[in-house]
Amino acid sequence: MGSFPKDKSPLYAYLQQDEKDIASEQTKITTLSPMAKIWHIVAMIPQGNVSSYGKIADYAGLPGRARYVSTALKSAPEHLSLPWHRVLNSQGKISFEKNSHAFQQQMELLRMDGVAVNCGKISLSEYEWRPDLVTLVMAMPF
Repeated sequence: MGSFPKDKSPLYAYLQQDEKDIASEQTKITTLSPMAKIWHIVAMIPQGNVSSYGKIADYAGLPGRARYVSTALKSAPEHLSLPWHRVLNSQGKISFEKNSHAFQQQMELLRMDGVAVNCGKISLSEYEWRPDLVTLVMAMPF
């Protein structure tokens, strides 16, 4: 039985290409900024669900950085069209001042999503996004 020289074998070339693709994917994973991780997670929150700043930080591998999540959302480019309104404080409340335009806008967007909002409060037991392990591992690029 003949053998192909490693550098001339089509299979060897194919496997080498796969190794390069995997290496480039790993490079992409390690070069995502903390903000990009947050943006990716917020984009995953499905309509009709909410999450908290703290949970988003945890999912992004930034435990204890809930305030940074707020900063990242404020800094997000508009073209990303992130569902920022689905992110609340740990008590399930809208964090903006009650009579502000931002408070009213977030409340309206949540209601349009099908989330019941009562005086700026949302029932986390009913609406909190709880991604399973498969979602967290397979859908996140980091």
